[in-house]
Amino acid sequence: MLRTVWRELRPVDWVALAYFGYTTVLALVLPVEQHITVRTLLVNTVVVAFLFSRLLLTRRWHYVVHNFLMLALMLTGYKEMGWFALPHQSTDLEQSWVVWDRWLLDSAHFRAVLESLGPAIPIVLEIAYTLVYATGVISLIFLYAHDEGRKIPAFLFCLLLGTFAAYALFPYFPSEPPRTVFPNEDLPTYRPVFRAFNYWLLGNWGIHTSVFPSAHVSSAFSAAFGLRRFLTRRQWPWRFMAALATLIATSTVYGRYHYLVDALAGFAIAVGAALATRWVAGSR
Repeated sequence: MLRTVWRELRPVDWVALAYFGYTTVLALVLPVEQHITVRTLLVNTVVVAFLFSRLLLTRRWHYVVHNFLMLALMLTGYKEMGWFALPHQSTDLEQSWVVWDRWLLDSAHFRAVLESLGPAIPIVLEIAYTLVYATGVISLIFLYAHDEGRKIPAFLFCLLLGTFAAYALFPYFPSEPPRTVFPNEDLPTYRPVFRAFNYWLLGNWGIHTSVFPSAHVSSAFSAAFGLRRFLTRRQWPWRFMAALATLIATSTVYGRYHYLVDALAGFAIAVGAALATRWVAGSR
């Protein structure tokens, strides 16, 4: 019976189990307060129960709801990493990373190019940054709308792997975003209202464990790569998502949400997730 249950788990389930197993270990070994350890264990127990609850579903709409709820695991995993934030006074990493940002923004005139049309491009970039939280939902809608619902578990494998892999590295690169470490430096000329919303969102829901690598970039490009592989009958959805991911990556650096190295590392993780998805999908 137990062997049968384990065989019913999908690759995406194993990704989630591996990640939340990893956070369980972190909660036990890191010098965090006891209530953080207890909270992590309780949340991860609920996550495991949720993953296995799929085996009890009987109707198609149950599976649809379950697939969309799988996206909530990304937010859960993100918040858990925030619980593990430890005090760090050194800004050595940030000081070394910002050198590349200043080369790109100033020496290579990247900021000037983005602002060459006035506030138009900066507004688009801030909107794109906000839309990162909807990329998973948009992707699932694309797949269901094109009658590719059966491929969603494989798509979720790519998306969650690319996202969780970025989260998993946070504890090893304790850092803060450039907008806080260098509050009055390298800032955009234009600050549209959407930027104020993003600041508010990050101020209330952001974490202080690390900014490297950028999970915004890794998750957005993982969604694009996943659509490219599993929505083969239509090209425009993945191209739309790839364009959105590119805008998100650009906004992270221009808007000083992340360093250039964060964005590049996030993209590399997404490529790795796409390659792993190709291997797993090809072996089944």
